[in-house]
Amino acid sequence: YTIMYSNGYIFRYAAIMVIVAAALLSTAAMFLKPFQEKNRAIEKMGSILISADIKDVETEQTISTFNQYVVEALIVDSEGTIVDSYTEGVMQESKAFEIDLKKELYKKSKSEKFALPLYVVEKEGVKTYVIPMRGSGLWGPVYGNMALAEDLNTIVGVTFDHDGETPGLGAEITTPMFTKQFIGKKIFDEQGNFTSIKVVKGGAKTLPQPEQIHAVDAISGGTITSNGVGDMIQNVIESYEPYFKKQK
Repeated sequence: YTIMYSNGYIFRYAAIMVIVAAALLSTAAMFLKPFQEKNRAIEKMGSILISADIKDVETEQTISTFNQYVVEALIVDSEGTIVDSYTEGVMQESKAFEIDLKKELYKKSKSEKFALPLYVVEKEGVKTYVIPMRGSGLWGPVYGNMALAEDLNTIVGVTFDHDGETPGLGAEITTPMFTKQFIGKKIFDEQGNFTSIKVVKGGAKTLPQPEQIHAVDAISGGTITSNGVGDMIQNVIESYEPYFKKQK
């Protein structure tokens, strides 16, 4: 025979199942959150190391390698003043590592005071200065790191990533074919003026010879993402210009 249930019973049963499922999902999210945060931190540390030409680091060794090579974590304000310097202890516990780049760059866009992180990496006695970056692509945020040599002008390496750029087009910003172009480029001209790095549609060779040292080729078919990367570099790196000038 067929058992008939009232509408009220079905509604109560469905409501109970929704509540139970929500409780299970919430519990799982709370349980997984520390692991997710640790993975994000490891990814962040790995990206900083790669930009500074410290590569082939196994995932389980990322934290120890980060603390081996990062000798100072700085916070630099909008006037180029060092407001915090962390040189001893666990580097990922520094105030610089905890800075919300999106929030600080938003303050900058509103002409408010801001503070940004800067990491000093030392390898075989040579220091590299790593600047985290964040901007906007076609479908979402783009971000990465730029490592500068001790002259605070010459690029040692970069890393880029994104949340949703188009595979085969804008997503190509993560590939060595794009990132290797930046190595050896300069962010200041011979007169000491900040030039940033232009991401040029049609190629850097379309520019006059003196400007090519400050430019790279855009991604073919990824114009908006390429423009986003160029804008990100301009916006973020110029924020450190007062600091660079004080150091020089």
